[in-house]
Amino acid sequence: MLPKLVSPRGSAGIALMYIRGAVVLILLSGLFSVAQSKKPQPKGKTGSEGTARGKYIVESMAICGDCHTPNEPNGSPDRAHWLQGAPVPFSPAKPDSNWPINAPRIGGTPLPASDADMVKLLTTGIWTTGARLRAPMPQFRMNRGDAEAVVAYLKSVTAQQ
Repeated sequence: MLPKLVSPRGSAGIALMYIRGAVVLILLSGLFSVAQSKKPQPKGKTGSEGTARGKYIVESMAICGDCHTPNEPNGSPDRAHWLQGAPVPFSPAKPDSNWPINAPRIGGTPLPASDADMVKLLTTGIWTTGARLRAPMPQFRMNRGDAEAVVAYLKSVTAQQ
């Protein structure tokens, strides 16, 4: 017979540990928000600095390539088709008839919408039709400078076929 594993704190101690963890996460997210709001917001850099910033946001933060770029057979992104659209790599947990099958091309020119519409999408989560994007697309709420940097980067992407 195996011994029963019991936390020295008991179930109340475990619950307290989870509550403390949640409080720490809430406080950290609040500090991040305050720090972000105190930073001066740039006025839409579209030169090489804005493109580099947009690249960082697209590739390292928003990870757009995970859905908008097809994968190589080994599972790595196909950089020759970077942000050129791809099958959505996962399905919803529950059946959803509104779930997209393909993620559209977002890199290169022309963009799927005007620069102003793309900025609106990235700052409000609302597409040109006036509707919110459907899952699994995140409903971004970027500041204007970040959204303009992302648009500058997306326009700089070229397919390498």
